[in-house]
Amino acid sequence: MKRVVITGTGAVTPIGNNTQDFWKSIREGVCGIDTITRFDAEKYDCRIGGEVKGFDPLLYIEKKEVRHMDRYAQYALAAAKMAVEDSGLDTKSLDPFRAGVITGSGIGGIETAEKQIMINETKGPGRVSPFYITMMISNMAAAYIALEHGLKGPNYNVVSACASGTNAIGEAFRLVRDGTCDVMVAGGAEAPITPSSFAGFCSMKAMTTRNDNPKGASSPFDKNRDGFVMGEGSGMVVLEEYEHAKARGARILCELAGYGATDDAYHITMPDPTGEGGRKAMEFAIRDAGIEPKDITYINAHGTSTPYNDKFETAAIRTLFGEAAKSVAVSSTKSMTGHLLGAAGGVEAVICALAIYDSFIPATINYQTPDEECDLDYVPNEGRSLEIRYAMSNSLGFGGHNAALVFKKCD
Repeated sequence: MKRVVITGTGAVTPIGNNTQDFWKSIREGVCGIDTITRFDAEKYDCRIGGEVKGFDPLLYIEKKEVRHMDRYAQYALAAAKMAVEDSGLDTKSLDPFRAGVITGSGIGGIETAEKQIMINETKGPGRVSPFYITMMISNMAAAYIALEHGLKGPNYNVVSACASGTNAIGEAFRLVRDGTCDVMVAGGAEAPITPSSFAGFCSMKAMTTRNDNPKGASSPFDKNRDGFVMGEGSGMVVLEEYEHAKARGARILCELAGYGATDDAYHITMPDPTGEGGRKAMEFAIRDAGIEPKDITYINAHGTSTPYNDKFETAAIRTLFGEAAKSVAVSSTKSMTGHLLGAAGGVEAVICALAIYDSFIPATINYQTPDEECDLDYVPNEGRSLEIRYAMSNSLGFGGHNAALVFKKCD
């Protein structure tokens, strides 16, 4: 099997529209959550979110194309361009059929769907945009990235709710490791802050109602957590075969060493209270990397700030790691970004890669009141400078989807 390394990252997030600004905000514990401005949320139970602010798509995309792309695809293409540039790859020099793209998006162009459905109902089918379908379907982010860089290898989108971005990177990892591809661009993208999306999640009672305290509302593992805060954006990485990267003198951020995926087969939204599915995904990823749980220094947890998720994920870590659970650092960066749904795994993979490269463990901000059922080291409120040999990222999604990635400091 081939070794797989990460040579480039890109991010569009509520706390930074490029990787440098994003990572600086992560290191400083900046929160990007505030009152919703994209629509009038006054009648909604939740009126706050992690919106992308000040993003200019024209920095990355031609004006005529911007009009024909949903925001989720704009975020994806921008993050992918950053990642490719960061990697130093000359994509024109690649064998195009050995380089591909896998994205993850849970709901794709939902904003476009809302607008075009309204146009159809109020103005008739003749006024619906001819670009409606291509703007709405969730595979178009991957297609646009391939078009931009001439990548003709495997190309598709993974839909596994909030595990989508992690599954996308995991599947791309396997294609490079088994020798099918030399290079893959992979990650997640989502633009779910829309009226109908908010209405649906509010009806499920999944989102926080702390509208009077936006900056403190996302509080993973805290005893007083009451629901997640929706975020938006994209995180992309360039995965490259190790010898391919070394041959061109690439800067290597870290190695991607393991991937595990499972399903709870328990309930469409509630996690299995035993945490078995999440535990097995972590176990498979760790085994895939050829290590033991005790070798993990840092876990970027799914940590959504919902009562059940945080409790069950903690239980899964405790069961799998045993005594080692007391010494592993576990943090949820969703306390800063909000929950980017299908993009979360992509953004959090970027965090893990930079955490290893920069020897820094991000904090869980807004952690005030310990919960007796969440009793791990959550790196409360301040990050730590520490060499990280292995890091792991967890993503757990509606439908019982679980995915985990293991990252390794590259020797």
